[in-house]
Amino acid sequence: MLVRQNGELGSETTIVMFNAIYHNRRVLITGHTGFKGSWLALWLSQMGARVTGYSLQPPTEPNHFDLLDMGITSIIGDIRDVDKVKRTFKGCQPEIVFHLAAQPIVRLSYKDPIGTFTSNVMGTINILEAARESRTVRAFVNVTSDKCYENKGWERGYRENDPLGGYDPYSASKGCSELITACWRNSYLNPKDHGATHFTLLASGRAGNVIGGGDWAIDRLIPDIMRSASQNRTVTIRSPRATRPWQHVLEPLGSYLLLASRMLGAPPNEVPALADAWNFGPEPTNCWTVARLVDEVVRCWGTGTWRDMSDPAAPHEASYLALCCDKATRILGWHPVWDVHRAVVETVAWFQAFAAGANIADVCKQQINDYCADACCTPETWMKS
Repeated sequence: MLVRQNGELGSETTIVMFNAIYHNRRVLITGHTGFKGSWLALWLSQMGARVTGYSLQPPTEPNHFDLLDMGITSIIGDIRDVDKVKRTFKGCQPEIVFHLAAQPIVRLSYKDPIGTFTSNVMGTINILEAARESRTVRAFVNVTSDKCYENKGWERGYRENDPLGGYDPYSASKGCSELITACWRNSYLNPKDHGATHFTLLASGRAGNVIGGGDWAIDRLIPDIMRSASQNRTVTIRSPRATRPWQHVLEPLGSYLLLASRMLGAPPNEVPALADAWNFGPEPTNCWTVARLVDEVVRCWGTGTWRDMSDPAAPHEASYLALCCDKATRILGWHPVWDVHRAVVETVAWFQAFAAGANIADVCKQQINDYCADACCTPETWMKS
């Protein structure tokens, strides 16, 4: 049931979610103008958080962030600018940090390895140092990627204790970001010293390939399909046989929110387990080939065609990748809510609503409400943890 909260359209589900722990909390999101960051900012705003975003200008036009018009505190800046990063922390004094800012595109990382590593490695260091010096941060979630693992082509899902690596610059930079997170946790924010020398719990989240409304990034599958479908053009697919763990954008965001909520006020016996690396991916049956996903998108859209443009000379990208999320299920009680079919349905519905001129903020709020309602309908729900 929809209700009004402080004059805004919300839902009873989002109000009580996570025991309302985010209400009136000071939250900093890096990368808030991006695809995932803008969805996270909206979700937190719906729960009554006091959100500050730090990011570059929105990367595309149109872009999801501007369509939402949330009214949060938005600071435009580069995470490689350590002085501005530290001033931002000093100004907003965050209790919770979600670090999403990054150079996120594999193929771009081949063209700009220096920019990729300085953003994804030194940028992470700058955010971690600012958080450590601020002394207000209680929960820090560094969002990395499933590509942080050394991909050996295994058919089983990668576990959090598997070796880190990365063939391409992007994947290697995310492996480095994980190593840096572990280093800062061991050296400066060690769980055994929590409550004595510091009060910050530091974790990282590794998610699969996300899809959803509002992603217009260059060189990503769903944006390419949506652009082609809306113009009645044939979409070209470069790796139709590659298999990925597909999930709707709300899936990993919900897991990050759960993880941070558990870290806030965690009893001493839970601290070592929570301050760690976590996988958040779909069920194994939702690891589809690119070709199968494209067929499903075309079916839901109602029209469209695609052709295989595989290029043996193209830069290397892993052919198979899956995550094992047993740890998140066992310790956090987390599990996916929407399967890949539902993820496609909601993604296509978003883009069709955009094409029809709908109010995108309302569309997104409704999708968040629907996701939360579906999560809370299950007996083992983690939404109210």
